[in-house]
Amino acid sequence: MLGLLVVAAVAVLVTASLQDTVVYYRTPTEVQQTSDSVGRTVRLGGQVMPGSLRNTGQGTEFRLGDGHTSMVVVTTGTLPDTFREGQGAVVEGVVQPGGTLEAGEVAVKHSNEYRRPTPVGAADSR
Repeated sequence: MLGLLVVAAVAVLVTASLQDTVVYYRTPTEVQQTSDSVGRTVRLGGQVMPGSLRNTGQGTEFRLGDGHTSMVVVTTGTLPDTFREGQGAVVEGVVQPGGTLEAGEVAVKHSNEYRRPTPVGAADSR
């Protein structure tokens, strides 16, 4: 019985630690087809649409597309140095009424993985 509890505890710890390393996201099409997305936090992935990136004076706005549809993303956070139009990105934020995603985090596709921006003054461990 004790062995079973230890195995269960280890499984819970491993699962919890892996949740931060696994990047799961929904596409703009999936988010727009889900009626209960407004007000919820989601991870949205797609391509930064060419011609959509602009500085609003209070942050940055761009569109993420998946080949079928796209969504407007706004953020006041720091964008990674490698953030570009036409590149893959994953953002995490809250879907607003009207379908805009207000992102708190933005990660870009670099090689075969998504990376968050390195905070100013922090050592880059890449």
